[in-house]
Amino acid sequence: MASGQANGQKWDGEYDVVVVGSGAGALAGAFTAAARGLKTVLVEKTNFLGGSSSYAGASCWLPGTQVQERAGVDDSREAAEAYLVSLLGEQQEERRNAFLDTAPELVKALEHDPALKFRWAAFPDYFPGPGRMDLGRSIMPVDLPREEIGELAALVRPPIDRDNRGESHPEGPLTAGQALIGRLLLAFTNTGNGTVRTETAMTDLVLDDGKVAGIIVNSARGPERLRAASGVLLGAGGFESNAQMRSENGTPGAAGWSMSPRNANVGTAIRAAQAAGAAVDLMDEAWWCPGTEQPSGFAAFTLGFRGGLMVDGSGKRYANESLPYDQMGRVMAAATADRIPSWFIFDSRFGGQLPAIMRPDNTSPAEHLAAGTWLQAQTLDELAELAGLPAEALFGTVERFNAFAERGVDEDFHRGEDPYDLFFTDPSHGPNPALVPLAQPPYFAARMVLSDLGTKGGLRTDPDACVLTAAGEAIPGLYAVGNTSASFSGHFYPGPGIPLGSAMVFAYRAVQAMAGGPAAG
Repeated sequence: MASGQANGQKWDGEYDVVVVGSGAGALAGAFTAAARGLKTVLVEKTNFLGGSSSYAGASCWLPGTQVQERAGVDDSREAAEAYLVSLLGEQQEERRNAFLDTAPELVKALEHDPALKFRWAAFPDYFPGPGRMDLGRSIMPVDLPREEIGELAALVRPPIDRDNRGESHPEGPLTAGQALIGRLLLAFTNTGNGTVRTETAMTDLVLDDGKVAGIIVNSARGPERLRAASGVLLGAGGFESNAQMRSENGTPGAAGWSMSPRNANVGTAIRAAQAAGAAVDLMDEAWWCPGTEQPSGFAAFTLGFRGGLMVDGSGKRYANESLPYDQMGRVMAAATADRIPSWFIFDSRFGGQLPAIMRPDNTSPAEHLAAGTWLQAQTLDELAELAGLPAEALFGTVERFNAFAERGVDEDFHRGEDPYDLFFTDPSHGPNPALVPLAQPPYFAARMVLSDLGTKGGLRTDPDACVLTAAGEAIPGLYAVGNTSASFSGHFYPGPGIPLGSAMVFAYRAVQAMAGGPAAG
């Protein structure tokens, strides 16, 4: 790469836009910039692209778009606004409005490129209230045939179970998160204005008279200075893999229980921006979820319970187990001393399998039982002794739950009364499919911990994703999206895919701001 002089500084590479990170937000921003004719480089510190986005189911919460319209889904900006206001009130009003105004425009711009195709997929919004969609408003990428992406597939991070084992993609098309990253990568590459650099880690920002003028990276080439004439977009994830930052900010959970790629997201971009004067917010927050502890000590993202019940250290239930995962994680986080670990109790009617969805799901019940992360016993008393739970309390909890299942009403936590509760269940299970009695020994207990899909606290930003100081002033040339920024949804996780959807929307808006406004046409 040729060296050059600009702004009185020496540069090893000169670009209009420099993007740090490679998740959905970063790649959407990189594509948007390159599609506008801006010379763009995307730097990723690992050897794969996609970050946590590549592990995702890839729902994108983007209300009122042409994708819902094609599917005959009656959605609108007004309904989505009513829903968000019912949760968030008037906090972050400007960013909320920017998100809602821009979501349809973003999807139209993305689908204008032949590599980017989306479909609507049923998945309920997570809270009751006005504007809530019982079957959801999220869209997903269409599976990406391997022949369309070709050799670029090797750059996309594999699914989490294969990635953890050091294996490449399975045969067949890229799906879910890999399809989203693959399609964005293909579109970015096809512009002819984009460069991808893996194994290139940003270490610092470069400032010139108060403006962010570029970044310093470290790679096999050694330290380099990359100029960003129009701006730097930080989309490098949160700090979920940094145990020290989690401790400093009081972020519950543990680095080893997070669902991000191992040791990838350690908050470097956030720290670099703070050194440049940036303010942060929501640093004790994350996108929570229950995690099934693995023999390795890691955790598996667990959702969609269709049977069983959860107890704390006292042997008692403490929540509706069918709550959306972030809400269930928050209940766990509210009393960590009592609820981490928790035990998920189920019986043999599920063939010894946990009645839920786990990601990754490659550890067999036999491996769990051998490691002690799952327990098995012929009676509840024996199971309680193995788990260190009060036997009388556990027996009473199961007896009370079974009575609820027979009547079809959960008098304690109202499980099965919300559309989300029933989404993953088998309708043939009694008067309330979310309440399945535990009555078929042997009985099982799976150890559960507090996991997350990434931290959601980070840099404070404005409606155009420009990074702000504590005084609310924009830092020229610096933008942040996704988990590098503090989420506009605050303490709520409104619906499936709002992390991905909002990251892409604000990345799109950031590039518009860098380029001086919307692209023509």
